[in-house]
Amino acid sequence: MKYDSDIAIVGGGLNGCALAIALASGGLSVTLIDSLPVDAVKEDSFDGRAYALALASKRLLDAVGIWETVSPDAQPMLEIKVTDGRAGEGPSPFWMHFDHAEIEEGPMGFMVEDRHLRRAFLDRIADESRITHLTPETVIAQTVDAAGASVSLASGATIRTRLLVGCDGRRSGVAERAGIGRSFKDYGQTALVAAIGHQLPHNGIAHQFFMPAGPLAILPLTGNRSSIVWAETHERAAELSDLSDDEFIDALRPAFGDFLGDIHVAGARFSYPLNLTLANRITDQRLALVGDAAHGVHPIAGQGLNLGLRDVGALAQVLVDARRRGEDVGADAVLARYSEWRRFDTATLAMATNSFNGLFSNDNSFLRAGRDIGMGVVNAIPALRRSFIREAAGLTGDLPRLLQGRAL
Repeated sequence: MKYDSDIAIVGGGLNGCALAIALASGGLSVTLIDSLPVDAVKEDSFDGRAYALALASKRLLDAVGIWETVSPDAQPMLEIKVTDGRAGEGPSPFWMHFDHAEIEEGPMGFMVEDRHLRRAFLDRIADESRITHLTPETVIAQTVDAAGASVSLASGATIRTRLLVGCDGRRSGVAERAGIGRSFKDYGQTALVAAIGHQLPHNGIAHQFFMPAGPLAILPLTGNRSSIVWAETHERAAELSDLSDDEFIDALRPAFGDFLGDIHVAGARFSYPLNLTLANRITDQRLALVGDAAHGVHPIAGQGLNLGLRDVGALAQVLVDARRRGEDVGADAVLARYSEWRRFDTATLAMATNSFNGLFSNDNSFLRAGRDIGMGVVNAIPALRRSFIREAAGLTGDLPRLLQGRAL
């Protein structure tokens, strides 16, 4: 049987790029199918999002040769402060404070803008002979059989591969064409995302302020800038999206506060609905799902991309190890190892983010008292604080080699 590559990845986002590079570094040939043109993705104005990369995710990027490129544009997160309250009234007296100095490994994580990550990934892919990058290209059909998978492209080409991987987001066409159903929950919230410039330095401190309608995350970027992720009801978010930048700042200021001095919008503003979506299974015959194609969670803990990179690390390790043993990388027994490895972690984080959002995104006085006392207890017990810090840094659980900073 002739194959165009060992693995075909549909979706050229961050998870798809990371997986392609990781697999190529382990000796596998990869076809990466991306619907967006490279030049558009490399534009500085392409996307205003930023990601909170856990320390373990940073280690993966280092292991695949990306971190050295993006590190000058990465802002270490040295502290995290979690508070509860109402906009304009100030936070509750009970809160949580996590300091990276309480663990030995270094900063809990880093904030990196999407544009810097994508450019670094694309440049690395261009230098990798084992990756064939097809862009802009769209998949219109797929079939699988006992020996492999075939992907039909809009251009008329057909790609034959041992394994098809869907990295194509929450509305994964790969999953849909395979008949993989999804569980879905609408949180009734929309996230408003923007970069905010401010007068005073943030000192590497990330803030999470829980309000009745939803949380506001203020995450430090390089310079006197922070990324905000502001969850509001769909109706209120639509109103806020229609405001001018100055009007938006006036609406934001009661929740943001004045601890960073004067603030202003420092780039484009974006919004997207918040929901929980879980694929009913993450593998099928000659097929695997990664990242949001497998699980889309609430951004309440900033773990979406980190969860996807854990998938990347696990699948890359399973496939590369299988290849070294002479196994068929698309065999059911090989894919079962990936599914079993990721099932518990995915379900646990999905349940945790869903529970946290339900607990904090309300104005119930009984729940408010309980959660405030709970935060106070965690903050008062050093061992509990350190366990939360290690969890936020992605240092717990059965970590793949790449997330330990080791080569495949």
